[in-house]
Amino acid sequence: MSTDVTVAETGTGTYTQQITVGRHQLTADEPVPIGDDAGPNPYDLVLAGLGACTSMTVRMYANRKGWPLERIRVTLRHSRIYAQDCADCETTKGMLDQIDREIELIGDLDDTQRQRLMDIAERCPVHQTLTSEVHITTTAR
Repeated sequence: MSTDVTVAETGTGTYTQQITVGRHQLTADEPVPIGDDAGPNPYDLVLAGLGACTSMTVRMYANRKGWPLERIRVTLRHSRIYAQDCADCETTKGMLDQIDREIELIGDLDDTQRQRLMDIAERCPVHQTLTSEVHITTTAR
């Protein structure tokens, strides 16, 4: 089941946005000097979604298997790179988005378990969405 996400200007800053997701409230903004830095910027929110989904997916799998995974830490960075510098990319010209994701698995896991959890991280639904063709429809109200 999908929850509506509503984003509206707060009126308190040039770019400050109030995000409502069900009963949860978040704030987004652009960093100074463009905005007021009242919250994470939109790319940070995308990275947070990918990181949370990765951690949750790995945790669900480890729990189901009864593996001794104590903690998961996912660190992400977004950048723009030249397409010609990407050996695994179909696009060869211009710039493209690069997300670097580092996953730290803490616990008494053997090498086979660690590798399996890293494989499972690739199957996180948000990862799948970001690496597939996405169709966005926009309507005026």
